[in-house]
Amino acid sequence: MNSGNVPMYAFFDPYVYQTLSTIVGTNIVVQTTQGSLRGALKTVMPDHIVLEVSGTPFFIRIQEIVWVSPAQE
Repeated sequence: MNSGNVPMYAFFDPYVYQTLSTIVGTNIVVQTTQGSLRGALKTVMPDHIVLEVSGTPFFIRIQEIVWVSPAQE
């Protein structure tokens, strides 16, 4: 393989995508492999979500999500 070519892999989990799409706009807690974040779910794409935390968007790969729960307010 040529060192300039990097293989790209995209994993799509249709169940996670469909479920998260139904709760866009709500406050959630997302546990990732690196820790947890709490904020408003702004966007759901096949490979990532956008979570707004204190006005800052966080782009989280769906592959990195361990669990998602509604935030207790």
